[in-house]
Amino acid sequence: MAKNNGTYLIRGASILGAGAEDLLISDGVIAARGAAAAAHNDAHGATVIEAAGLVALPGMVDVHTHLREPGREDAETVETGTRAAALGGFTAVHAMANSNPVADTAGVVEQVHSLGRAAGWVDVRPVGAVTVGLAGEQLAELGAMADSRAQVRMFSDDGLCVHDPVLMRRALEYVKAFDGVVAQHAQEPRLTAGAQMNEGAVSAVLGLTGWPAVAEESIIARDVLLAQHVNSRLHVCHVSTAGSVEIIRWAKERGINVTAEVTPHHLLLTDDLVRSYNPVYKVNPPLRTDADVQALRAGLADGTIDVVGTDHAPHPSEHKECEWAQAAMGMTGLETALSVVQHSMIETGLMTWADFARVTSFAAARIGRLTDQGRPLETGEPANIILVDPAARWTVDPARMATMGRNSPFAGLELPGQVVATFYKGHPTVLDGKLNTPYREPAASAAGAS
Repeated sequence: MAKNNGTYLIRGASILGAGAEDLLISDGVIAARGAAAAAHNDAHGATVIEAAGLVALPGMVDVHTHLREPGREDAETVETGTRAAALGGFTAVHAMANSNPVADTAGVVEQVHSLGRAAGWVDVRPVGAVTVGLAGEQLAELGAMADSRAQVRMFSDDGLCVHDPVLMRRALEYVKAFDGVVAQHAQEPRLTAGAQMNEGAVSAVLGLTGWPAVAEESIIARDVLLAQHVNSRLHVCHVSTAGSVEIIRWAKERGINVTAEVTPHHLLLTDDLVRSYNPVYKVNPPLRTDADVQALRAGLADGTIDVVGTDHAPHPSEHKECEWAQAAMGMTGLETALSVVQHSMIETGLMTWADFARVTSFAAARIGRLTDQGRPLETGEPANIILVDPAARWTVDPARMATMGRNSPFAGLELPGQVVATFYKGHPTVLDGKLNTPYREPAASAAGAS
């Protein structure tokens, strides 16, 4: 279908769910929109993509992805994870630091960055560890990672909480020098020792050690006050409770520089699923109650929660197909995120497609300080674009996904929406809902890259 000449005419797409217009892509940017774009056709050398009935959106940006490489290639690689991301409608992902070795030095983040460039499916932005080895005892090389070729701007010990308040304060102070952000996994460890699921009525019935909401909320309360005290940027990973939403809302009302994310699975699933003892539903933070789900949806709709982050966490099958207490925590999410958000937020009337672009692209790019992602679909802007068929329906089958992880909590569920095409830097990485070819840097650009 694609001529690979770098010029594509997207004809009749609904821009952010509004009126239908044409978009012309050339040399990696949106060369024209509307009537000016419509003037181009096959005779002008453009590959025409008929997009009537499709919604054109900016490429999605994930602030929270686990690509596992280096060191955990049995679970995922940068290649397989970014293929999944492209199919899911992402053009950029932030790769979390809990690899092996941990991404706590300039060398490791540069390795991840290089692997992403070599893969060519999406922009891979490494997240640097806050502390050496994620041990929570000594700050990692934050400045060196920021100054590296990877230009790290987000730092997180995700999977573990930076529980020492003095260390958290120092990290917040340090990242101010290069406009960085600390992304906190809010979990007081002493309140969650041995925890297996959300603390509540279901955990009491099942006899599983509960994970109280206050373990998350107490850390968020502490950290927003620390961020206010040092006037720095704080990002709260995977918010999961109604109380957390209220604390973040309180902080924002006072002008504290805090942003927050919610995962697709916390927008849809509840702890009642744990009654099955199926470890696919074991995740950190745990699935909460329906009241929490409704509060998270409301918080995302009104802007208290800024973005959707997948927390894509693939695991080898043997780490999930075992008894509950021994199973690893985590769920895959890159290839289902768009559909789950459409189902839980758009089809419920809580959000529009323009709102979707805000919480999956615009705000996420601002948090990560990605200047060429999350841009409006206007002439002259980078052509990171997706085309979505909102009327499509599909049944989730983990065996058919590009990710190596088969631990999707949505297996067997029918969901709406399908990514028909993904353009990364003007190149179609996905066409007709299937992987096309990766983006390759132009020869001159590649030769000059450091």
